[in-house]
Amino acid sequence: MVLRAGYFLKRALRNMRQSPVLSLASVATIAVALALLAFFAIAVLNVQQLTASWGETLAIVAYLDDVPDDKIVKGWVDDIESYPEVAKVTFVSRNAAFERFRKRLGDDADLIEGLGPEVLPASLEISFADDWRNEAAIASVVERLRKDHRFNDLQYGQGWLEKLEAFLLLLRVSGSALGGFLIFAALVIVANTIKLTLYVRQDELEAMAMVGGTSLFIKLPYLVEGALQGLLGGVTALGLSFLVFQVVLQKSLGSLLLITGIDTIHFLPPVWQGMLVVGGSLIGLLGSLFALRKFVRFGSS
Repeated sequence: MVLRAGYFLKRALRNMRQSPVLSLASVATIAVALALLAFFAIAVLNVQQLTASWGETLAIVAYLDDVPDDKIVKGWVDDIESYPEVAKVTFVSRNAAFERFRKRLGDDADLIEGLGPEVLPASLEISFADDWRNEAAIASVVERLRKDHRFNDLQYGQGWLEKLEAFLLLLRVSGSALGGFLIFAALVIVANTIKLTLYVRQDELEAMAMVGGTSLFIKLPYLVEGALQGLLGGVTALGLSFLVFQVVLQKSLGSLLLITGIDTIHFLPPVWQGMLVVGGSLIGLLGSLFALRKFVRFGSS
């Protein structure tokens, strides 16, 4: 069994060495297709994380131009916390807001050197109970607050959250469409590579069949060849996507992270990485199957 497996692998590698340009084209096409899918998957994964984070922390912020004394502020907090939709109201002073902003800037905190807390307004942060964290509840509280002349400047993230969810849907649809097209192209190229190899070795295949070679025995080296090309394409795609992730995404999106409040961008989980490599092997294997159907019938001996 081991000897047979070694024979099929040796034949597959020989075929690839004899058609290096075609094999490289197959590997490159699979790698590009899967790498693009990986980039879309990374984007979707992190946008989902951002959407979940914003959904959990969805709140109304009432900015205060003039801050009254502590007793009045405490009365405002108690009034708003009496709303059934509201879980908690937090008063954020100018000093607290400035310190929070400084921490979020991290290594770039020197950008605000020379500025003081007076550049930022104080605010009331109104968070919602779990059962009331929805658009209707937020709109209801906003409407009540706007009727109170003390709270004219209200900000809440529902609109941004909806836009983010729409963008997430667009990423999924466009990624699936582009990925499907590229995977189909990869299948065609792998199939054509195997076909050309079969054309060159047509006499050899016929001779093997005449001396008793079974259909499976004749086809297996080419199936292994396609799977190997796909495997190499999958590994290349994984390495390429990780390299781009490390060099480009993590370093260039730091400013965006400051705005969104997400601490880090995540790469593909281990399961998804394994699926990427296995997916490459399956693409190569399917491409080989399509090519072999026209040359050797399954089940014949």
